[in-house]
Amino acid sequence: ERIVEGSSGGGVVKVYVNGLQEVQGVKIQPEAVDPDDVDGLEDLVLTAMRQAFQAAKELKDSEMGKVTGGLNLPGMGF
Repeated sequence: ERIVEGSSGGGVVKVYVNGLQEVQGVKIQPEAVDPDDVDGLEDLVLTAMRQAFQAAKELKDSEMGKVTGGLNLPGMGF
């Protein structure tokens, strides 16, 4: 149920991902939209998504570590 955020461009692009690594939302500030630089906007979105997915992975690992007490359990993807 927890949501993490990835952002880029000083926060002009934000991506929200839950602990299951499902995208929950994308916010793009108007100043990030330049019709003459679509590639730049795509890069900002990609960077924000990578940050959000990394934050979701870290959240998952942290929460699983609490449950397992840091044990490396076979078959649990650790």
